[in-house]
Amino acid sequence: MGLKSNLHNLKEKYKGTKMAPAFNAIHTFLYLPNETTHNGTHIKVADDLKRTMNTVIMALVPCLIFGIFNSGYQHYAAIDAVKGIVTEVSLWGNFITWDNFIMGAWTVLPLVIVSYVVGLAVEFVFAVIKGHEVEEGYLVTGMLVPLIVPIDTPLWMLSVAVIFGVVIGKEVFGGTGMNILNPALTIRAFLFFAYPTWMSGDKVWVHGAKAMEGQPDAISGETILGSLAQNNVVSYDWMDMFFGFIPGSVGETSTVLILLGGLFLIFSKIGSWRIMLSSVLGAIIMGLIFNGVVNAGWITESSKFYGLMSTDFWMHLLIGGFAFGTVYMATDPVTASQTNKGKWIYGFLIGFLSIMIRVFNPAYPEGVMLAILLMNVFAPTIDHYVVQGNVKRRMKRLKLKTA
Repeated sequence: MGLKSNLHNLKEKYKGTKMAPAFNAIHTFLYLPNETTHNGTHIKVADDLKRTMNTVIMALVPCLIFGIFNSGYQHYAAIDAVKGIVTEVSLWGNFITWDNFIMGAWTVLPLVIVSYVVGLAVEFVFAVIKGHEVEEGYLVTGMLVPLIVPIDTPLWMLSVAVIFGVVIGKEVFGGTGMNILNPALTIRAFLFFAYPTWMSGDKVWVHGAKAMEGQPDAISGETILGSLAQNNVVSYDWMDMFFGFIPGSVGETSTVLILLGGLFLIFSKIGSWRIMLSSVLGAIIMGLIFNGVVNAGWITESSKFYGLMSTDFWMHLLIGGFAFGTVYMATDPVTASQTNKGKWIYGFLIGFLSIMIRVFNPAYPEGVMLAILLMNVFAPTIDHYVVQGNVKRRMKRLKLKTA
C-alpha cells in the first residue's frame, strides 16, 4: 500500500506536466488504471493493451531462452568442427549447459537491452513532445527485433535501425494502431538494405564467425537456406530443423517452440488462426508447385534454383524464418487484414509469396520478411474489396426481397 500510495502522490505531482505521459507509462505498467467510466454502455474486460502485449511477450520468452542456448551451442559446435570434432546434439547432454547459456546470454541479452532502451527512449521522447500517453506497441517490437537478427549484429547498427523503424515505421503514421508496416520487420528491412553484408551470407549466423573471416580454418556459420540456395548438401535432418538445433536468427530456429507459442496466442485470442493456417497452406501449395516443376524435369541440377526448388515442400515450413514470421508478425492486428475472409486471402498470399521469393532470390534466400511487408501494404485493399463484396451481396438480396 505504501508503494502504491507514493506512486499515486507522484502521479498527482506530474499531472498536467510534460513528464506526465512518461510517468503514466511506468505507473500503468505496474497497476491497472483507476479511471472509471460513468455514462453509456461499455464492454468490461480484464485486460488492456499493455496486458495484451505482455501476453505476446510471454509467448516469445521460450524462443528467447532457446535462442540463448542455441547461440552458445552453435558457437562451440563450430569451433569443434574446425578442430575435426563432430558430435551429435543431445538436449540434456551438450545443449542445455552452463557454457552454452553464458555464451548465448553474453551475445543475445545486449541485443535485447539495446532494442528496448533505444526503442522506448524514442517512444518516451515522442510522447513528451506530443503530450500524449506512451504507447505500448513497442513492448512486443522490442522483443521481436533481437529475435529476428543475426547473433553478431553490432549494437550501434541495431540502435540506428531501431530509431529508423520506430520513427519512420510507426510515429510518422501517428503511432501505435496507425502504422501500415510491421515495425519489427521495418527495422529488419532497414538493416538488410543498409548493411547487407551483416544480414546475409555464411559468416553472420554463428557468434565469432564474422571475426574469423579470411582465416583458412574460419568458423562456418551458414544456414540451411544458404546451403540450399548454393545447391549444397544439407547435413541436418528434419528433427534438428524441427527442434531448432541449427544456425539462424536468434529466435527463429525452433519450430516446435514457435508452434507452441502460436497455439498460446490462438488460445488467448490474440493471434489469428486464419492467418496462420492460410499462410501454411499458401507455402505448401507454392512448395508443391516447385516440386512438380523439378519432378517434371523442367529444372535441372545445373540451375541455380534447383536446391530450393527440389526441397520437399514440407521442409520449407521448418527452415528459415517462415514459422516465426507467420506466428508472430503476420498476425499483427494493426497491419494485418481485419475481415475474416480478408485474413484467409492475406495469410495465403504471405505463405505463397514467401516461398516464391525464397526460391527466386538466392542472394537472400528468405522471403517471409518481404512477403509480410508487401501484404501489409495491400491489407487495407483486401479488406476494402471484401467489405464491398459483402455490401453488393446484401444489396442484391434486398432487391430480390423487394421485387
